[in-house]
Amino acid sequence: MDLKDQLKNLFPDHESENIEEQEDISDIWLQDDPILCKYEKRKGKPITILEGYTGATEDFKLLAKELKQTLSVGGSFKDDKIIIQGDYRDKIMAILKDKGFNVKRVGG
Repeated sequence: MDLKDQLKNLFPDHESENIEEQEDISDIWLQDDPILCKYEKRKGKPITILEGYTGATEDFKLLAKELKQTLSVGGSFKDDKIIIQGDYRDKIMAILKDKGFNVKRVGG
């Protein structure tokens, strides 16, 4: 007996609602120019830098937050650049391509 059957036994008069699943479409503005994905070392530590976004700053901040949560890493948003701690170029590029962004790998 699954959960739906148990609920039907407890509440026989209740009619279940069909909840439509929404696609995971973000409200972030997509641009034609590629976002540049760079790799640098600062004080001996590797970092990944994303720059070149021409949309609203708030959208870029949301994208930074989502990337940091998805990768479970630290980072920041400064001077219209997303700085991610560590070398995550391949993973970041895959995530951004899934979202519909054009991404260009710069350096190495």
